[in-house]
Amino acid sequence: MQDLRDSLRLRIAVLLLFVGSMWVVFLLDAVVPGGRSAAGIGIVPRTWYGLRGIPAAPFIHTDLDHIASNSVPLLVLGGAILLSGVGDFLFVILISGIVGGLGTWLFGSGDAQHVGASGIVFGFFGYVVFRTAFDRRISSALITLAVAAGYGMAMAYSLIPDHAISWSGHFFGFAGGVLAARLRHPAKPIAAAADPG
Repeated sequence: MQDLRDSLRLRIAVLLLFVGSMWVVFLLDAVVPGGRSAAGIGIVPRTWYGLRGIPAAPFIHTDLDHIASNSVPLLVLGGAILLSGVGDFLFVILISGIVGGLGTWLFGSGDAQHVGASGIVFGFFGYVVFRTAFDRRISSALITLAVAAGYGMAMAYSLIPDHAISWSGHFFGFAGGVLAARLRHPAKPIAAAADPG
């Protein structure tokens, strides 16, 4: 019982540390004299210096609405992933962050800095929705149904290109989540029916 409590505490701490670090950066930016301290660290497509923004961009947000709209799904979807363990959670962040960041760098609008954790949000969504196709577990299917019902339409709408939103970050973050599901849960063969003979 103590092991279960310790595991639960660790998972909650990891989730809060990840989302909380974004809020720390946001609050520091708000109090630094002269503007945003993180300016210039976003992903700037097809520039060498823009590559450095790939690991930093998820922690940078433009305003309160931006960070709040990312924090809620990060907590919900991240919590769903953490049911399977901290390893899955960190793996999805890594893969969706890299794929989403590189996709944005290659295909994103070149006249802007791309920032925010929405690529990770879409990576979480892609992972949770497609994990069931690979691990074929009832518990994963139930989580998939709940997440698809709660977030499906909003996520699909956010994949539509918009001049004010980094659709490339959304699309490639989602692709990264699907890839993470495939890599983390190799497809299990479907058992053949027994031959009655």
